[in-house]
Amino acid sequence: MSPDPALPLAKVRALALALPQTVERMSHGSPGFLIEKGKFFAYFWHNHHGDGETVVIVKTSGRDEQATLIELDPDCYYSPPYLGPSGWVAMRLDRADVDWDRVGDRIAISWELAAPRRLLEAGGR
Repeated sequence: MSPDPALPLAKVRALALALPQTVERMSHGSPGFLIEKGKFFAYFWHNHHGDGETVVIVKTSGRDEQATLIELDPDCYYSPPYLGPSGWVAMRLDRADVDWDRVGDRIAISWELAAPRRLLEAGGR
């Protein structure tokens, strides 16, 4: 767990808010990122219910993709409580070797999965 979540939150915030029509809103006491007047596509959790993790949680295309990501890199990915059964995946942000390009890509993919057709047809991200 990051002793101070400010830096990873600032990075997640910058990556998420760079995407079209994205806004930040608190959700169950944690920062969440959603498409304005639409769906959430990312959440930032720090020590959620005392789990000791600092993570960003993003959508996947479903349980198969979620399982593949976890199997390929279990040090980075895991199935988060509450959202995991719906195919969301958590990415650990409290390690010294966080690949912020990969985090940014997963946030962007999650945005695309949540974006309405009108945004995707307008050029997406």
